[in-house]
Amino acid sequence: MQKRRAIVWFRQDLRVHDNEALSDAQKQAQEVIPIYVFDERLFRGKTRWYGFRKTERYRAKFIIESVADLRQSLRQLGSDLIVRVGKPEEVIFELARQIKTNWVFCNRERTEEEIQVQDALEKNLWSIGQEMRYYRGKLLYYTADLPFPINHTPDTFSQFRKEVERYVPVRDPLPVPDPFGPVTAAIHPGDIPTLEDLGYADFEPDPRAAIDFTGGESAALERLDYYFWQSGAVNQYKESRDHLLGEDYSTKFSPWLAQGCLSPKMVYHELERYEAERGAAGSTYEIFYQLMLRDFYRFMAKKHENKIFLKGGVEGERHPEWRNDRKLLQRWKEGRTGVPFIDANMREIKNTGYMSNRGRQLTAGFLVHDLGVNWQMGAEYFESLLIDYDVASNWCNWQEMAGVGPDSRDGRSINVLAQAQRLDPDGAFVKTWIPELADLPSDKIHDPHSMSFQEQEEHHIRIGDDYPKAVVGPEKWRR
Repeated sequence: MQKRRAIVWFRQDLRVHDNEALSDAQKQAQEVIPIYVFDERLFRGKTRWYGFRKTERYRAKFIIESVADLRQSLRQLGSDLIVRVGKPEEVIFELARQIKTNWVFCNRERTEEEIQVQDALEKNLWSIGQEMRYYRGKLLYYTADLPFPINHTPDTFSQFRKEVERYVPVRDPLPVPDPFGPVTAAIHPGDIPTLEDLGYADFEPDPRAAIDFTGGESAALERLDYYFWQSGAVNQYKESRDHLLGEDYSTKFSPWLAQGCLSPKMVYHELERYEAERGAAGSTYEIFYQLMLRDFYRFMAKKHENKIFLKGGVEGERHPEWRNDRKLLQRWKEGRTGVPFIDANMREIKNTGYMSNRGRQLTAGFLVHDLGVNWQMGAEYFESLLIDYDVASNWCNWQEMAGVGPDSRDGRSINVLAQAQRLDPDGAFVKTWIPELADLPSDKIHDPHSMSFQEQEEHHIRIGDDYPKAVVGPEKWRR
């Protein structure tokens, strides 16, 4: 008699802990066949409007490492991971047809491109009498536990938090499944592609990077243990989260959360355990706050659908002053705007795929409100480059900075000079990423344009030659 077989399609849930799709498949099927498909559109395609590479090398490397680690974890459980390159709706359908599975279990995604893929696969499976079963592996909260339907989620985070944090429990993370049998179907496991296989040149990490991110559940759990239990960095999170240099100024969980190598419920579980053993503090609450904020953005993406990608945003506001100015965008991308703090952050993301949260806010606000460039161009650039890219978080954050999101304030122009002097008072961050300014004194590092010609000569720099003149006059912020 034919075994009841289930495919578990791993997407952005690259872990075995707290994986409801994997756990449920193990309970319902006699044979579980884990599959990951490197979607050729994500690695070889372009962004929807402005033609950036859909997934740049930093995130591609991280995903490759994460899949390799997932395969190793599944092998330790007595199974394996089938790996293919192609289109999931075609690859998984063909495998399901060949080996006569009964179901495909997977994590449900809620944004347009991901929905199109899962809908196409579901339609193909219906044609052969097989069904999809969906789970929600990226959320802190179960939607069934919320006091409102998703489409009635409050549009402000403060109201969302008010209605949720005191009254909705966070469920315990599911344990790693018990060992289960090997894949007996006649399927070759397939090779995990290299960067070169996917069309990238190999590279060495930039030694200036805040942290050398390694993809995978194992590295995620190591980071979780390090941050909470080994380093004690969690105690300084509230005070240090706006710092710019070093490994411990923030949790750095975001790349692993984005690819589902780390469950948000697991982070919350460790947070609770830490508070029980060592006491609660403002810093521990702030981490919980950020986990809630991730959920809020995902609920906004579900509620407002494609509006989170549109120029007018959720509110449909028109801003004719926003231009698709590729020359200004290019200077911003390259870190050549002549505003040192902006340029340092943009060089960091260009060379590492990562930038601090405060850096993201300031560079986004500068592009939109000071340069007058269409925010969608910046959002797509971040989509391409960020190692921790998350659809909902990225696009909702950009909408907020542009003033067109559901929880936005209009005209969020920021005094970049004041922020730079507060966040990088001695200029160490700027000097790390802009070596041509490394000899400047701290009182000039963020405003080199204020130097006289004589001072420029003394410090061996010529503004306009060695470092560009500012595209926005610094006098705008000198108050």
